[in-house]
Amino acid sequence: MILNSIGLDTVKTKELADDLNNLLANFQLYYQNLRGIHWNIKGKRFFDLHVKFEELYTDANMKVDLIAERILTLGETPLHTFQDYAAKAQVPVGKNISQDEKAIVLIVDSLSELLKIERVILEKSADANDEGTNSMMSDFITEQEKTVWMMKAWLSETM
Repeated sequence: MILNSIGLDTVKTKELADDLNNLLANFQLYYQNLRGIHWNIKGKRFFDLHVKFEELYTDANMKVDLIAERILTLGETPLHTFQDYAAKAQVPVGKNISQDEKAIVLIVDSLSELLKIERVILEKSADANDEGTNSMMSDFITEQEKTVWMMKAWLSETM
C-alpha cells in the first residue's frame, strides 16, 4: 500500500476523489437550480421563499468550495467546467420554475440525490480511514436531512 502525504492509501483516495468530483458536479447543478428558482419565484410566498432560496444557494456555494478543496487535499484535481458538471450530474435540472411547490419539490428531489451520493462517499471514506472526508459527509448529510424534513413539512401545508 502506498500512502499519500496525509497518510492515506493512494488507491482509495483516488476513488474517493472521483466520487467527490461526482458530488461536486451534482452540487454545482443544485446550486444553479437554486439560483434559478431564487430569481424566478413568483406568488404570495415570494418574499419568504426568495430569502430562503438565497440562504440555500449561499450554503451550496460554500459546500462546492469545501468539496473542491477536499479533492485537492486528497491530491487530485476538482472538475471545473460546466461541460464536466453536465456530463456527471444526476440532480434533476430545474428550468423556468416559478411556482412555489414545484421549486420546493425540486429542492427535495435534488437533496435526495445528493444524499445518495454522500452516503456512498461516507461509507468509502470510513473504509479508507479518511476522517476529513468522513466528517464533511456526515455534516452535509445531517444538514440536508433536516432541510428535506423542513421542505416536506412546508409541502404538506400547501397540499
